[in-house]
Amino acid sequence: MPELNDRAIQGDGFATLNVATILAESAARYPEAPAVHFAGHTIPYAALWNQARAYAGALQARGIGKGSRVALMAPNVPDFMRVYYGALALGAIVVPVHPLFKKNEIAFVLGDAQADLFVAAAPFLAEALPAAATAQVPTLSVLVPDEMVAATGVPRLEEEAAAATPIAGIAQTNPLDAATILYTSGTTGTPKGAVSSHFSIVEQVHTSLIDSLDMRRDDVVFGGLPLFHTFGQTAVMNTAFRRGASIALMPRFEADAALQLVVDQGVTIFAAVPTMFVDLLQAGARSDLQPTFRYGVSGGAALPRVILDKFAARFGAQVHEGYGLTETTPIVSFNVVGEDIRPGTAGTPLWGVDVAIAKADIDDRIELTTDPEEIGEIVVRGHNIFKGYIGREEATDQTVVDGWFRTGDLGTMADRVITIVDRKKDLIVRNGYNVYPTEVEQAVGAHPKLITASVFGVPDERRGEEVHAAVVVKPGEEVSAEEIIAFAREQLAEYKYPRVVHIVDELPLGASGKVLRRALVERYTADLEAAVAG
Repeated sequence: MPELNDRAIQGDGFATLNVATILAESAARYPEAPAVHFAGHTIPYAALWNQARAYAGALQARGIGKGSRVALMAPNVPDFMRVYYGALALGAIVVPVHPLFKKNEIAFVLGDAQADLFVAAAPFLAEALPAAATAQVPTLSVLVPDEMVAATGVPRLEEEAAAATPIAGIAQTNPLDAATILYTSGTTGTPKGAVSSHFSIVEQVHTSLIDSLDMRRDDVVFGGLPLFHTFGQTAVMNTAFRRGASIALMPRFEADAALQLVVDQGVTIFAAVPTMFVDLLQAGARSDLQPTFRYGVSGGAALPRVILDKFAARFGAQVHEGYGLTETTPIVSFNVVGEDIRPGTAGTPLWGVDVAIAKADIDDRIELTTDPEEIGEIVVRGHNIFKGYIGREEATDQTVVDGWFRTGDLGTMADRVITIVDRKKDLIVRNGYNVYPTEVEQAVGAHPKLITASVFGVPDERRGEEVHAAVVVKPGEEVSAEEIIAFAREQLAEYKYPRVVHIVDELPLGASGKVLRRALVERYTADLEAAVAG
């Protein structure tokens, strides 16, 4: 009888899995089908995979192989895909770098991830090159025009790929090997590198396609979500490529250009964050262009009900909201396409993903709530959970407790339907009462003269925190802060409505399009302190 420590029982086994297979298999099955639409050109699947193999050959010639870490800083262009799948095919780990990071932040990521090579696109070289020098990481460029080559002095990956021998196949990687290191935004501290496995990414794609999305081979998916971010990278790029659909790439989101793009390319699935839905509606109000959307997919933050309804009315497409995080690769739950949506909720858990509500004030263990109406911290476990934070074992242990991943989000769950209330860190405590910014945003944002609103807390000596709102007014409209406060007061309890309203031209956004509440807190806290000091 075999011993209990028999290798066949306790060993890693011989299964292999690699995210690059997503592109390679579709290239084999649908070689001439369109994979990417970009800048007036269409790249078929076979051509894109051949280009990725050539890029892999060039990376391999520079010593990149299994376990190497390739940092990548590029906008939404085909080169991102060529490097991403090429590096993964070698068994390397891809480290996407935030396009808005400055040289010190880039140098931190390169050092923290222990990058072996850095591939940076021309628009980012001014920050990338000094960062690479500081971190002492060899660098290649992409998209550098001929007239700039001598000025940068950085070898072009395109040239090296053209001269390289393309790789023949995909390296064998264990399903649980690291595939990507994605850095959190760092809005509340030093960015942490979340490590995801080949298994969690591929399983995320499969469960989404089988149970959540109605995606077809002839669908065209909007590619305006940043590919460096988990939403654009896995929920759009990997998922569309696994299905054999195509992606209409947009390097930088601009509403009027996006509306023209979705019409010209026949986009059928509009995947975006709430601010993009708001902006596209504004563009739609200025234009008669009518896209051929089948449906929309929203994530990253709560989508106000009024925007959901207006989008359906203007574009004839239902929006399906989901919820997830970088550490959950990324989707936790979704309002399934083909089923009745539940506006204002995050839908139901993805197949194979357990979601529960835990006592939010207990940090050292998980104590689940029993009341479906009780607000607590959303905790998750399943195939989608990351491997941990690179070099941050303490942070990993604080985040994964008793086998559950603590999301840091507050919410409820009844009949498997998840409702997000807010981030634990965004919670406003006014006079001892909990105020949830998302709830207040829904109320304030319903004002007919407003485009959007963001609600946040600012320190207050008497009340602990005071509720503030920053709002963007529709073009041609005039409204006072007092009018907005009165409007909100009619809909919200006395302790919830904003006492201070800031009318602004725009809200601060991260690269993924999410409103940066912390930036608003910092701005108006500084203004308040300056006023007191003055």
